[in-house]
Amino acid sequence: MKITHLEPFIIHAPVTRGGVSDSTHSLTHWGAPGVIIHTDTGLRGFGYTGTHAHLPSDRLITECITESYGPLLIGEDPIEVRGLWSKMINHSETQWVGRAGITQLAISAIDLALWDLKAKALQLPLWKVLGGSPKEVEAYNTDGGWLNFSQEQLVEDCLKMTKEEGYRSIKLKVGKDNLREDYRRVSAVREAVGPDVDIMIDANGRWTLPKALRAVEMMKELDIVWVEEPISFDDVEGHRQLASKSPIPIALGEQLYSSDHFQQFIHRQAVHFVQADAVRLAGITEWWQVAELAHSYRLPVVSHVGDMCQVHLQLAIAHPSCSLLEFIPWLQPWMKHPVEVQQGFYKVPQEIGAGTEFSQEALDSINVI
Repeated sequence: MKITHLEPFIIHAPVTRGGVSDSTHSLTHWGAPGVIIHTDTGLRGFGYTGTHAHLPSDRLITECITESYGPLLIGEDPIEVRGLWSKMINHSETQWVGRAGITQLAISAIDLALWDLKAKALQLPLWKVLGGSPKEVEAYNTDGGWLNFSQEQLVEDCLKMTKEEGYRSIKLKVGKDNLREDYRRVSAVREAVGPDVDIMIDANGRWTLPKALRAVEMMKELDIVWVEEPISFDDVEGHRQLASKSPIPIALGEQLYSSDHFQQFIHRQAVHFVQADAVRLAGITEWWQVAELAHSYRLPVVSHVGDMCQVHLQLAIAHPSCSLLEFIPWLQPWMKHPVEVQQGFYKVPQEIGAGTEFSQEALDSINVI
């Protein structure tokens, strides 16, 4: 089997209720710039990354896919995924202009498509290709905890998720200008859902170290599982100091673009929950490297759900460090095989491939490339 050509695409999927906000961003759509890799056998592999649906930036990613990495792949055997990944990651021209950001996002989309092709060629779901066995993966729901929702709406959504839909774990956004307002919102949810629901909070890098120290001390009585991205994403030393003093464990990773970045945080004991993201790192291949690193330190991996579909579920089933996975449904209507959650747990996918294939209706509707 040989790669014949790469077909780029960009999908912009509407988010919940027409718009959501965290402490640093507001979104109306989620972007999925990606690629379909075609082969001489007729098999196609689908891969994509995740963005805030900014068309000029998304086009930079798809141009990097086709113009910078495409020539390296034409005529190659897509089954040789790790070899092709090494070829791309060590490409001197793209290394010179960036070892994070756009270049990594472009490789991530390609790498996902290559693993999808490999699984399809083997007629297996990806989790079996990676050596996994069926297991329970709990879903924690983030899609009711947005910062732009009123406290009343926040409580109503969290009650619906836990009492009606069966989720046992939920995540709330924090990062209001006044910490007391954050406390009131989280406290109201805790009172409403009771002591048996796990609550995580996510500041999206908004706080300074002193404010983060104050926040975790204030909220420790609310039985919080983790505080996510409490301070600036790249501040290893600040996270180390916070992790050493905080009564609440630290989670981070969605803004880290390489295994080297993760190594710094893990080695410095600056993180407790490792949130590797296969569409932010250089694909499944690098995600696995990070998961193995975390596992060697006996740290749990709870993937950031930038894929919003099956990729991270397939990986969570396959890797021993994973038992919990975020749920956000924005891409579900666009996928050929969307994930299924029943009473707070993911259903193990049985379809062949990586679960990255978009529906034909979705692909027919794309007109931005």
